Amino acid sequence: MNRRAGRRRARAARPLPAEDAPPDTYLRILDMIRRIPRGHVCTYGRIAALAGLVGRGRLVGRVLAESPLADGVPWHRVVNASGRISERGGFGPARQKRLLADEGVDIDARGRIALRIYMWNPGLSRRSGRSGL
Repeated sequence: MNRRAGRRRARAARPLPAEDAPPDTYLRILDMIRRIPRGHVCTYGRIAALAGLVGRGRLVGRVLAESPLADGVPWHRVVNASGRISERGGFGPARQKRLLADEGVDIDARGRIALRIYMWNPGLSRRSGRSGL
């Protein structure tokens, strides 16, 4: 095998950058985020898994940050795996905290949301016992 063929094979194995991801991928992510009920949160990784994209939590963050398709989705209901609002520049984190508080989501003094209480489970709503879909 020559060196050029080895490089070509290595390049083909790399995942596509988010900007090259098919629009269907973005739409599945945004559809899952739209389903998160008021007063609940979900993690980036779990949104990715529910959209059939296991291990692509960073793609969820990128779609929310960069895609014009994300306008109007409840972005504030998506938090990191430790139940915290992800750090980023600007007024986003303060606004996210305020929007979640307005929906009744408690954030403790350490900046954490109790995922065992507020995590969206598509099969069961924590407040009513009915489906969260």
